[in-house]
Amino acid sequence: MTEVAALTGADGRTLSHRGQRTRRRLLEAAEAVFADLGYHDASIVKITEAAGVAQGTFYLYFASKRELFDELVMDLNTRVRHAMAEGARGGRTRAEVERLGFRSFFRFTAEHPALYRIIRQAEFVSPETMHRHYDRLSEGYVAGLQGAMDSGEIAPGNPEVLAWALMGIGELVGMRWILWDHRSEVPEDVFTEIERIIDSVLRRDA
Repeated sequence: MTEVAALTGADGRTLSHRGQRTRRRLLEAAEAVFADLGYHDASIVKITEAAGVAQGTFYLYFASKRELFDELVMDLNTRVRHAMAEGARGGRTRAEVERLGFRSFFRFTAEHPALYRIIRQAEFVSPETMHRHYDRLSEGYVAGLQGAMDSGEIAPGNPEVLAWALMGIGELVGMRWILWDHRSEVPEDVFTEIERIIDSVLRRDA
């Protein structure tokens, strides 16, 4: 899933379906090249070769390597948020929504390990885009937690602090047990502990 920006080229023109497919190929190639080589060693030549398009074609879609990098960060952001929202859709309680959302996040990061590497590069390459990535992740999260607090389903508190704390758990657990161990999913005993933490944090006082 992509943002509206994916429908336009570098000059703002509306892309045909074929143009959208080419742009998608460039984003997918960039995801692999930036993850493997890092931003500074990645080149437009390497990215276009990986995408199977001519170098000149690149500039029909992106003005520069930096613009492509920023678009890639936000494209990954859109896809991970979509994956988590779809995964959590069946949750009947806030705790279920959290558990399903965590599982979906871990599944996405297993399929897209470049997410970690690219976001960490963004800290130095494009800090404002990194901030936008995390802000977008947190916005809906905060709203959902606030709604659960307002309804009395979970313990009252600061939903922004809680959202960022839970995001931190998900990101670091995924890094430790998926990225570093090259797993396709978090081990069940680890996920059980995450569930215990979630339940403890969200539980209302008796």
